[in-house]
Amino acid sequence: MAVHIEQPLLVATSNPHKLEEIRAVLGPLGIETIGLDEAGVDVPEPVEDGATFEANAQLKAAYYARAARRACLADDSGLEVDALGGAPGVYSARYAGEGDTRAQRDAANNARLLAELKNVPLEQRTARFVCAMCLADEHGRVLAETRGEFAGVIIDEPRGSNGFGYDPLLWLADVGQTSAELPPAEKNARSHRGAASRAMAAWLCG
Repeated sequence: MAVHIEQPLLVATSNPHKLEEIRAVLGPLGIETIGLDEAGVDVPEPVEDGATFEANAQLKAAYYARAARRACLADDSGLEVDALGGAPGVYSARYAGEGDTRAQRDAANNARLLAELKNVPLEQRTARFVCAMCLADEHGRVLAETRGEFAGVIIDEPRGSNGFGYDPLLWLADVGQTSAELPPAEKNARSHRGAASRAMAAWLCG
């Protein structure tokens, strides 16, 4: 690694799906990871008030690194839809503002997105997932930053169960499937988080 990073590397998430995707890239390279729950990091969530994915990733990485007193990897990700001026963007996870569970929030967010795009033709529904990733040391200082994107179009109804969030709505014309219909290995090879994770792995192993 470029610098000494305590392993397992702390990842600032309690989302098991997100952790699985990061582990799928870093694990084969010998980089062990651990989520907030497994690490026993029990602090209030920070207010993610950054105007960009990068700003929120920096905020989370620094916050949890200082709280845990160890290096921390964080990401902020979401969906940008061109016809909506880039929305939901940094508000992707709380776009609808409804739901007590992750599954309920995902369903509400997808429903709002489809309602907003109701009168927009398919060819104008171009969109992309974006993932900004940040690694901070135990003092909250930024060590490395990466970014990945994953483009497609938004279809009219959810398809597939392999993903989460807006995955069931992002249609990939070249394979005739949504992101949520891709096998996990293929999704990781194409996705925004996979791209950001591979770039971060290159830095960690450099």
